[in-house]
Amino acid sequence: MMTLTEADALADRAHAGQTDKIGVPYVEHVRAVAAGLVPFGTELAMAGLLHDVVEDTSWTAEGLRAAGVPDRVVGIVEAVTNDPDRPYEEKILRLTRDPDATLVKIADNAHNSRADRAAGLPPEQRERLAAKYRAARRVLWPAADPERVATILRIVNPDLLTELTGPHGPAGA
Repeated sequence: MMTLTEADALADRAHAGQTDKIGVPYVEHVRAVAAGLVPFGTELAMAGLLHDVVEDTSWTAEGLRAAGVPDRVVGIVEAVTNDPDRPYEEKILRLTRDPDATLVKIADNAHNSRADRAAGLPPEQRERLAAKYRAARRVLWPAADPERVATILRIVNPDLLTELTGPHGPAGA
């Protein structure tokens, strides 16, 4: 079975040369997502490292399994992978049926929602993505244990903690 270090190396190779929307090496995003999942075990941290591999690289679920990635990790990766034929909102709702996939998506959303990352985007794109991520949190957060959500936020994006514990509940709902 693959180790967390090996999963990190796989993510690094798979995302080699890729950058995020603000020009940072893409592997830094998946490492930040994984860091928020470490408290919940190796498989969730692996899923964080690999969560975008099937969506954004030439890797397939079958290839991940052949490389020694545990079936449960591949299942989580598949659950969080975008399907171009399915609206984003439907994907979010569907993945909440899997508690582990929900935690991975919460960590992904938290990192994507960081103010320091959003600051590098054009204002119109920044506002559109902020609204998209807020709407997703309204579905994701109630589907997970609040302590687990808080643990992820403390690591990945502490600024969201006020949203989690604010007077209007999750995502200002």
